[in-house]
Amino acid sequence: MTALPGAVDVVVLGAGMAGHVAALGAAEAGASVLLLEKGPSYGGTSALSGGGMVFAGTDLQAAAGVEDDAEALRDEIWRVGRRRSDPEIVDVYVRHQLETYEWLRDRGLEFFYDPAPHVRRVHAVTPGRALDLLHGQVDTYPSIAYRSATRAERLVRAASGAVAGVVVHDQSGRHTVEAARGVVLTTGGFARDDELVTTFAPQWLGAARMGGEHNTGDGLRMAMALGAGLVDMAEIEASFGASIRHYPDLSPHPETTERLLFPNLAGAIMVNLEARRFTDESVSYKILASLCAAQTEGIAIQVFDQTVLDRGLTNEGPLDLAHALAEGDLRHAGTLAALALDVGLDPEALDAAVRTYNASITDGTVDEFGRGDDRTPLARAPFYAYPSRPALTTTYCGVAVDRTLTVLDVFGDPIHGLHAAGEIVGGLHGAGYYSGTALGKAAVFGLAAGRAAATREVAPTAGGDPP
Repeated sequence: MTALPGAVDVVVLGAGMAGHVAALGAAEAGASVLLLEKGPSYGGTSALSGGGMVFAGTDLQAAAGVEDDAEALRDEIWRVGRRRSDPEIVDVYVRHQLETYEWLRDRGLEFFYDPAPHVRRVHAVTPGRALDLLHGQVDTYPSIAYRSATRAERLVRAASGAVAGVVVHDQSGRHTVEAARGVVLTTGGFARDDELVTTFAPQWLGAARMGGEHNTGDGLRMAMALGAGLVDMAEIEASFGASIRHYPDLSPHPETTERLLFPNLAGAIMVNLEARRFTDESVSYKILASLCAAQTEGIAIQVFDQTVLDRGLTNEGPLDLAHALAEGDLRHAGTLAALALDVGLDPEALDAAVRTYNASITDGTVDEFGRGDDRTPLARAPFYAYPSRPALTTTYCGVAVDRTLTVLDVFGDPIHGLHAAGEIVGGLHGAGYYSGTALGKAAVFGLAAGRAAATREVAPTAGGDPP
């Protein structure tokens, strides 16, 4: 293994989407960069995500005849966050999002676009392929060094108080790497850490755990050790739509990789184990998680027909219904009655739920749960069922930052030399989650944080900061 460099301009901790974009952004701004990954390979939660990024005012929207702009996006993030988002952090996203979209596209990322109203801002990528493409550019960039299987343990402060390095541990032992211009935290959340989940979200201890295997809150702990302020910790919600491939068997199956799938966004309905609908299925999957958790055994069965299946995308994301079918996550049958029996529902009750739903569409009456215009009758065989439950995939909260993505302490003062991007950043989502802003935030904030770190002014003396 090649030895770690002892000193660089910028150290980036965490090699998911945010880390890769931050490393490239910093390097393009003239910095030497060390990108470190705790796990054996890059990707993290980003590689497992649905692959949707929220952008407004893009060329793909224009080509599809969709009129959209940054101010409309700002209003929507603010609304979905129930007006609890930090306006300054929302502004950072809004101001940088279109430039980030163009930056990603210029580097070869292929976006898939669907102009349907409920996803009109979602620009989808295939997460694994997107990360492979960016990693190839990181790997060949002359001023970027990448190391995996290297765990960051502590941040190092200079006499001035600025973060000027990091203590890391790899196969050869413990090392200190100096970072002349600072450190960017892109270490993700803490969905895999029972201690932090118990502290901040004990209500979700029993949820399925998904997301990056190494998302154990390392960056959060390091920032907290320096007095970092925390934002949105009380707003942690699980995500609805985690697969239960062996349903009704709910026991762990280590050989099975759980997935998030959203047939509800393509037109499926959701019923509980009594075969009754209980919500508008088009609302945020964060809201759906809490509603599902309140049902019998915390389980919901998504039911749909061939028309809905045909609407799915083919990008290995949460709307790739055909891929889910091929891998055994969907049940299917020629009739609703047979489908009901296959998943343990009362056939008459399921038939009644579907007939009521279809009748409101055919008659043009208001849906009993207020579902909007994305409905079509579920009538075209075969029929499909997706047993699903909530999962804690990402924590969508974290450190407080300013407009430059500099981490702030508990008094609101900047911790010079410490930036953050991606899931570890709080303030954007507030009390809700606008689908696509998580991976979008990783890219948008990653680019801004990398550039800010690379161009941070430092005094001539090592580790110093200007007054």
